[in-house]
Amino acid sequence: MTISPPKELTRPSRMGGQVQHYHWTYQGQTVTIAYETLGAGPTVLLLPAFSTVSTRAELAQIAQVLASQFQVIALDWLGFGDSERPACTYERSLYQALLKDFVQNCCPQPAGILAAGHGAGYALHLAQTQVSTRLLLVAPTWKGPLRAMGAPSWLGTNLRNLVGLPIVGSALYGANTHPAFLKWMYQRHVFVDEARLTPTFIQQRRRITQQPGARFAPAAFVTAALDPMCDRTEWLQIATAVTANPNTAVRVILADQAPPQSKAEMQALSELPGIHTDHLPGSLGLYEEYGAEVGAIALAHFQA
Repeated sequence: MTISPPKELTRPSRMGGQVQHYHWTYQGQTVTIAYETLGAGPTVLLLPAFSTVSTRAELAQIAQVLASQFQVIALDWLGFGDSERPACTYERSLYQALLKDFVQNCCPQPAGILAAGHGAGYALHLAQTQVSTRLLLVAPTWKGPLRAMGAPSWLGTNLRNLVGLPIVGSALYGANTHPAFLKWMYQRHVFVDEARLTPTFIQQRRRITQQPGARFAPAAFVTAALDPMCDRTEWLQIATAVTANPNTAVRVILADQAPPQSKAEMQALSELPGIHTDHLPGSLGLYEEYGAEVGAIALAHFQA
């Protein structure tokens, strides 16, 4: 596993920093992970939420606030954003291994980790093995869309298999990334202010979904294969174990207008002893829609 020399990879970035690539080998296959660094000081790692349009650029406003005092590193998960999108088996164990190796090789002993959405569950898993760190979990979730809808596991498996097929899968994915569908999803679950959903904004997001191999990882997310926890019991048990470490500080930002299923899981997490909680308006995309407000909370949390 190697890190490409910055001088070979620096290019105009999507967050205002320096774009680099991490070449990660997993089960004999080497893939490329895009990440970006900006600012100077102790390291804070930013983990985006999973979604069809997932990209580190959604955390740009937060990163720019933190870069005034910290070195910020933001990655694109494998299969999302600017990272490679191979036709592999996307599952929880893959992302747990990726995050562990990425931290070890690219940002050892981060002073803090900010994780959004499903990224929060992976951050909690990682924190169990860290000596000390500060976590900020933004609109944290562990249930993928199908699981949140109460769909049986066999349906998710069948849908993943269908999306993997060359013709049928491309058609299904195309329907789910049509501009009208993307706008509907943003209105329903992601943003509160519909005025932000201009045709230009939706087209920019759709372009993220049209890269070669783009359908595989989002299909795994939607069908619960990337859920970082199996159930609420695991969600709370791991969080409890993390907060038991006196050297670890955990803060949760609740999305007041999140969908009921997701909000219930956020609320259950925030009620654990040792977890500090902030409330912000917004839904599952509050880390972007309210980036300045999240950035201010993050700066105070990581400076404490």
